[in-house]
This record gives sequence, C-alpha cells and structure tokens, in this order.
Amino acid sequence: MPDSNRKSKRTKYIFVSGGVISGIGKGITAASVSLLLKSAGYKVSPIKFENYLNLDAGTINPIEHGDTFLCEDGTEADMDIGTYEKFLNEDMGVDNFVTMGKIYSTVIDKERRFEYNGEDVEAIPHITDEIIRRIKSLGEKKKADIVVIELGGTAGEYQNVFYYEASRIMTLKNPGDVIHVHVSYVPTPAHLGEPKTKPTQLSVRTLNSLGIQPDFIICRSEKFLDQRRRDRLALFCNVAPEYVISSPDLPSVYEVPLVLNEQHLAKKILEKLNLEVKEPKIAEWAKFVKKVKEVKEKKDFIRIAIIGKYFGTGDYQLRDSYAALFDAIDHASYELGIPVKTHWIDAQKAESNTNLEQLIGNPDGIIVPIGWGLRGAEGMIKTAGYARNKKIPYLGLCYGMQLAVISFARDILKIKDANTEENDEKGKNLVIHLMPKQKEIMARRAYGGTMRLGAWEAIVKKGTKTYELYEKYNDFIDKPKGLTSERHRHRFEFNNDYLEKFEKAGFVISARSVEEGLVEIIELPESQHPYYMGTQGHPEYKSRPLRPHPLFLGFIDAVNRLKK
Repeated sequence: MPDSNRKSKRTKYIFVSGGVISGIGKGITAASVSLLLKSAGYKVSPIKFENYLNLDAGTINPIEHGDTFLCEDGTEADMDIGTYEKFLNEDMGVDNFVTMGKIYSTVIDKERRFEYNGEDVEAIPHITDEIIRRIKSLGEKKKADIVVIELGGTAGEYQNVFYYEASRIMTLKNPGDVIHVHVSYVPTPAHLGEPKTKPTQLSVRTLNSLGIQPDFIICRSEKFLDQRRRDRLALFCNVAPEYVISSPDLPSVYEVPLVLNEQHLAKKILEKLNLEVKEPKIAEWAKFVKKVKEVKEKKDFIRIAIIGKYFGTGDYQLRDSYAALFDAIDHASYELGIPVKTHWIDAQKAESNTNLEQLIGNPDGIIVPIGWGLRGAEGMIKTAGYARNKKIPYLGLCYGMQLAVISFARDILKIKDANTEENDEKGKNLVIHLMPKQKEIMARRAYGGTMRLGAWEAIVKKGTKTYELYEKYNDFIDKPKGLTSERHRHRFEFNNDYLEKFEKAGFVISARSVEEGLVEIIELPESQHPYYMGTQGHPEYKSRPLRPHPLFLGFIDAVNRLKK
C-alpha cells in the first residue's frame, strides 16, 4: 500500500480515454474527476487533445462538432473546455486545448527552423514528444499538482493513436506518477434486458494492444452496475472490482461528481498516485445539485422559443450546436428557481413562413442566438420584429443583436434595404458593417482566429436595464466606472453612422467598448417594449453553475414576471 500521508512534489498525470461509442461522457468524467481532486485541496489543470487537423475549433460548423467554446483569451475550443470551466469555476485558455493539427503544425515549423538538427522527423518520437511537452508545460505553467488529460475520440481510431502512444511513453518514463482512466459503455439491449460487458472488454483489449493497462474503468450505463457485472469486468479487463466505477444515466450531468464521490473515486485515485488522501469538500456543489432537482420537480414553467440555424442534423435535432446557450439558460433557471422549457425553431422555416404566429406561437420569451451568413438570416430578422411587435421578451446574442438592429431599421426607421455587410456586401444601408481592421483580413480569406476574439471591456450606461442587471448581480469589474467585460467572437459591428437616427427613435445603446467606442449592448425603453435586449458579446460562455450570468438571470426573471 502507498503511504497516503506522503505528498509528492512531482506533478501527477491522469489520462482519460473513451471506448465503444463517441459522446460517451469523457469530458464530464474528466471535469468531475478534476472537481473532486480540486475539492480535496489539489491544484488541478485539465487539458483536451482533439483528433482533427484544424488548428482550433473556430472554423468548424457547429453541426459537425458541437458549439465552439470561446475562452477569455480568445481561444476557440471544444465544448469540453466549457465543461471544465463550469465544473472548476476557472477560466481555461490556449494551454488547455490542443488539436492534432496544432501538433503537426508545431513539429513541421520546428523542422523548417532546423530545430531537430538534421534528424529525420518521424511520428515517434517527434509527434509524441510534442504531445508530452504540452502536457508537462501546462503542469509547470499552472503549478499543478495533477494534470488531467482528456484524449479525444474513441480507443481504436487511427486519428488518435499518437495520443495513446504519448500516454504509454509517459507511463513508462514516470512510474507511479501516471494513471489511465477508461470511460466505456455498458449497453443494455432492450431484447435482452441485461447489461452486456463485452463491448467494454473489447475496448480494454484495444488499449492493451496499444501497451496501456487502464487503472480505472468508468462504466457508462442506463443504471448502476450490479456486482456481477463489476466482477466480470474485473476478471476480463484485469482491473480490481473496486476500481470498476459505475456512472449511470442521471437527470443532470451535475450529479456525476456526487455519484463518483459516493464510490470514493477521489480517494482511490489519490492512493494510486501516492498522494495524501483528503476528503473532497463538495457541500456547495451538493447544494447546487439540490436546487437543480427542486427546479426539475416543479410543474409550472416558462416557455422560451429559440430561433437558430444549427439545429438540424439529418432527421434529428442537435442540442450540442448551442450547448453554452442551453447551459446558461439552465444556470439562471436553477438559481432563480424558475423551470424553463425551450422550443427549437429552424430559422429557415421562419424565413419561408408567412405566418410567424403559426410557427412561433406566443412563447413567454424569444432568443435569437449566434449565427453566420445568409442562410436563415431573414427568418431571424423577422423573428426579432415579431418579438418587438408582440411585446414578447427578447434576447439577441451576437448575430441575434445585429439582426434585431436590422429589424428596427427596416420597421421603425423605414430603411427598407437595411442589412448587414456580411450578407449584402454592396448594400446601400449597411447598419451592420465590417470593422475596418477586418477588411484586409477578409480580403486575404484568413478566417481562422482572425475575428474580434476573447474578453473586451465595455462601459455600461447608467439608468439602463443593462446597468441595473450588472449592478444587481455584482458583475462590474469597476462599478464607479460602470466597467464590465464580455467575450466576443465576431467581425461585424453596429455602424455608428446611423447612431443618431436610431437614438432619435428611442433605441438605447446601453454599453460601448472601451476601445473604439463600439456598440456592445442595445435595448428598448419600457415605453416601447417590456424587455428587449441584444448583446454583441457572448454572455453564454461566461455563465457558470455557481455563478449564472446577469443577462440570463435578468432575461429569465423578466420573462417569468411578465408571464404572471
């Protein structure tokens, strides 16, 4: 047995891999393990390695790989980075997210600079060395006791084989400092009625063929695993029964850390890593989960329609395309104790439908979220106008704010050809236009990582609804100045040439950026609308379970009050 009273000063490493199917829950598992270890008093830093050759997630269609998560430093990352932020209540950034494209690019750039001194550059050791370098660099930069490494994809895919090689090499070279957690699926076929362990056995066999023996198996299944299934997995996968951990389907992903903690996972991991065993202090998280359960049990709810353009994937609707938005709605819902039901509507249907009332109905609130390009834009513009005319509470996020501006210009200012330069480059009245600094970039077709990205500070105007919300929920950086900060991911801006016309018609600019005085948040006065707001930034990416964002708290609260 390891000496649990000795705290090693060496950084420890936990690899988290997945088996059988994609989307099994590696990200939630990695985040939950990180939360438990952090709650036990350790400095933990997670890192996600993705398979694709893109340098980041910025140019990927959200239908293909889910909602691109936007970090404070402007990194455009995978959704799992958002999960890390939400569970750990810490900002992630460029060091926490790596793609295979970034690895290859770095190695090739080094070769071009003759940094390998004339060696023939090969996948092993040069690709694996670069992977290991990034893992260890994160630990050093963050002064981490433990680095949790999530490996993208599923064991057995050709795209991620070098990540597994890196795991094998680190285990070999750092005995006692590296463990491997394998998250696998234990299905219960309806026609059989019992959980089947063979898929997980084969997944572990694949790991073994790569030279890796997992220390823990986290079993995703419909229900808790019984002892018979644990014993069979232990026998065939060469893992002690107590290291076979059950992770059943739960009403909320936020319950996962509690379920893992009930099985003493943190204690077992710390013992394996020869670290001092300390009990995770998760009372605050447990209190939050209790709130979640209480809200889910309530039957009276508010209805929010979301008109977006990335819901459809074949015959199915995809929640992950707007993952951060749904999370932000949930966080505010749980904090306020107000259940929310969302109705997803394809913006293209709104575009072609002449009867929006028939399509959208009369929801208690409407949100138009992030989007790009012409497809569905006119439907979102019509929706912004519908919410304004029907006096339905409205929240526009980035594109949703820009299209609300166009709707106001067309309907109230009678500028019938008002548009955004994104969709009509030669238009006469471009109330939303390309930022001057972006024109050269667009001319070069340099799309990835070239927008206005990351945190930008803004001054909020006193006397506005926006100011009231930031003040109420204490979210100012500097309250006397009215200074706040939001994350951004866009190229196009409100055209200040039209500012006077908008303000004369009652349109309120409630926040402007510190740099360049760009329009950040807009709203309508209560004399025109009970609650109508749009933000150029992305508050959904800053929302946390224990710290919901003021703009979502304000919107959900207003929708609830106005419904009553």
